[in-house]
Amino acid sequence: METLQGILTHKIVAIIRQAAPKDVLKIANALYDGGIRVLEITMNSPGALKAIEELTDTLGDKLLVGAGTVLDPETARAALSAGATFILSPTVNIETIKVTKRYGAVSIPGAFTPTEILTAYENGADIIKVFPASIGPGYIKDIRGPLPHIPLLPTGGVNLDTIKEFSKAGAVGFGIGSSLVNTKNEITELYLKELTEKAKQFVSAVKA
Repeated sequence: METLQGILTHKIVAIIRQAAPKDVLKIANALYDGGIRVLEITMNSPGALKAIEELTDTLGDKLLVGAGTVLDPETARAALSAGATFILSPTVNIETIKVTKRYGAVSIPGAFTPTEILTAYENGADIIKVFPASIGPGYIKDIRGPLPHIPLLPTGGVNLDTIKEFSKAGAVGFGIGSSLVNTKNEITELYLKELTEKAKQFVSAVKA
């Protein structure tokens, strides 16, 4: 499936942040078993580029793999060379958007105010990551009033209690970090089973 369409179809972008390199593939498989099809490896994680390469090589036919916390075009270029098919950022960096699009990848910069959101979109972003979204679903609804044509992906503050409301507010997808994958926990067989179950709950909530 084409990357942009895949993100819009599956909606959930599971964020793996600060996982030990030896655990990334286990976590990815557990998420896949729970129905997750889009994964983000944050670039401030240990061995992030190697993790993206490994995931692309082993699960690239099953999962869309992207890079997150990308702050500059150089990091975007390195992540894309490692196999990432989409780039997420916490901020709007226009050069990062341009490099991402030049490589034929999907650009999802982070923005918060209406001005930032429109600026990112007008400079080629495919989806805007509204960050932080802990302000709540009402903010997404408010933004969509004057900017209904811009696809919004709230991140930070999306959990099982709020995801349906974010969906009703018009979000096209959701970036979900520690409320799904908490890498501070020891990555045991029991944790991985629990992770698969939690992933199933998120997938069900989106389908509902």
